[in-house]
Amino acid sequence: MNSRTLEERWRRFRDARDAALAEEHGWLSLTSFQWLGGEPAPVDGVPGLWSSAGDTARLTAGAPDGLTVLADGGLVEGTITAILDDEESLLWVGYGGEDGRRVVIELARRAGRYALRTRDASSPALTGFTGVPTFDYRPDLVVEGRFEPYAEPLLEPIATAHPEVPGTHGTAGEVVFSLPGDHRRFRLRAAQDAAGALSITFHDATNGVSTADWRKLTTRRPRPDGSVTLDFNRAINYPSAFTAYGTCPAPVGGNVVDAAIEAGERTPAGVPAALQASASG
Repeated sequence: MNSRTLEERWRRFRDARDAALAEEHGWLSLTSFQWLGGEPAPVDGVPGLWSSAGDTARLTAGAPDGLTVLADGGLVEGTITAILDDEESLLWVGYGGEDGRRVVIELARRAGRYALRTRDASSPALTGFTGVPTFDYRPDLVVEGRFEPYAEPLLEPIATAHPEVPGTHGTAGEVVFSLPGDHRRFRLRAAQDAAGALSITFHDATNGVSTADWRKLTTRRPRPDGSVTLDFNRAINYPSAFTAYGTCPAPVGGNVVDAAIEAGERTPAGVPAALQASASG
């Protein structure tokens, strides 16, 4: 496939990526992250009384609170409950605006604890979004590599963008590759989904200079001989690069490319450095 065709596909990928980020209650709409306590209590900026006990989260509210259940549009009058598995999230109730859903409240369970995240369609990060800045397309940074699968997947502990939320990386194997003009062979551990696609979360020398603290690259299923194409033009930011309220996984230990990969997404425009560095969410 020639470089012009690859670049055209990349531009379509970029259009779709920006459109997804601009969704009304997507990642750019996040405005808070708050843990729930064991006793019913108010949560900053959110109507109702909230709590969790064991596997169950509870919300108690009345008609004046104006909270509606997103699943059926019913007004919350009394106590409702929800049960999530760890790492699950639920867009549970909404309030505000003409349709009563300007703010969507997401219930999340992380590290065995329940938390709320608010998603506000009027968030400045969302209303001011004009697209993610990127490096110019680099055909030389579409490189061929090789996937070396492990005999069995390996679960490895990792950090996340939130200091109180530990993570786990399911490593399926390693991707081995070289960069143009660099004789070294890099090895990055990769996760693999049910369809065989690989996901690689990595650090490189651009982090904190022109890119966020880490980025992610996905590939198609490796070919039968193990070969795989890594198109670094498609390296993207995690939500934690745009907001302080993400719980995004950090790279597994050792997933560092000791070179500047000047392709893919750059540091988001208009996001203060303090916000990116914050791990309050």
